[in-house]
Amino acid sequence: MIRLVAEALASLLRAEWHLRRHGVRMLHEVLEGAELSTGNDHCCTPEQLCRAMDIACVLYFKAALCLQRSLATAMLLRHYGFPAEVVIGARILPFKSHAWVELNNVVVNDKGYVRHIYRELERC
Repeated sequence: MIRLVAEALASLLRAEWHLRRHGVRMLHEVLEGAELSTGNDHCCTPEQLCRAMDIACVLYFKAALCLQRSLATAMLLRHYGFPAEVVIGARILPFKSHAWVELNNVVVNDKGYVRHIYRELERC
């Protein structure tokens, strides 16, 4: 688990760097660059990877907001061979946007009901 948390911390740093440097406009390219790995043969479960990311977010030097956290989680899952997608959604009143990760159309890093609260705007 320590190795997974270290990888999750590194993924958070990479996600922050990409978002600071390119903003949201490069989100598709960043995730396309995180191609699905076939060499890891699912040595851990998505739940274990999301748990490692939860721990990494607690240990991270500042608060990781939902977009950074979701991008980092998707990159980590894709590194381990899982076809994760970042979903960005919004609601109108009161306006609020949110990002989460889905694996085979199932929310993996948030509550399952976020799909009912937010209208999907982007999926990558």
